[in-house]
Amino acid sequence: MASRSQQGLDAAELAAVLGDFTRSSIRLPATEKHSFTTLSVLHTLAHKGPMRMTTLKASEQVTQPAITQLVSRLEREGLVERRPDPEDGRAVLVGVTPAGAQIVRTRHEDRIRRFSQLLEALTPEERRDIGAALPALARMAALMDTER
Repeated sequence: MASRSQQGLDAAELAAVLGDFTRSSIRLPATEKHSFTTLSVLHTLAHKGPMRMTTLKASEQVTQPAITQLVSRLEREGLVERRPDPEDGRAVLVGVTPAGAQIVRTRHEDRIRRFSQLLEALTPEERRDIGAALPALARMAALMDTER
């Protein structure tokens, strides 16, 4: 593994900081109270559109029985719906409903409010550093998405 002096960044430190940040971010107070897996499925469907159960299972990294049970529960709650796949009448697509999309929007708005408060506690230099890092972090996220 390359050191900080060779890359300008320590991968272990990056992993630790992003892990801490992710755990804290997931646990931010929210208006909508749902499990991480529920929020992840709703977010995936809201941003990527309807998908087959097998694709959703792979995206969420859960077992087939787990995704089937979760989608059934979310369907009963009116947060997702199943519909025939127009490309294959035997297959079913799962899509987010307006109620499910509203949960995603509310969660996002809650995070913006909380991040705004946290940003106020930082120095101008810290805010500038985070802003400068955003394009690289977005690129890393895109690279992680293509690896799945």
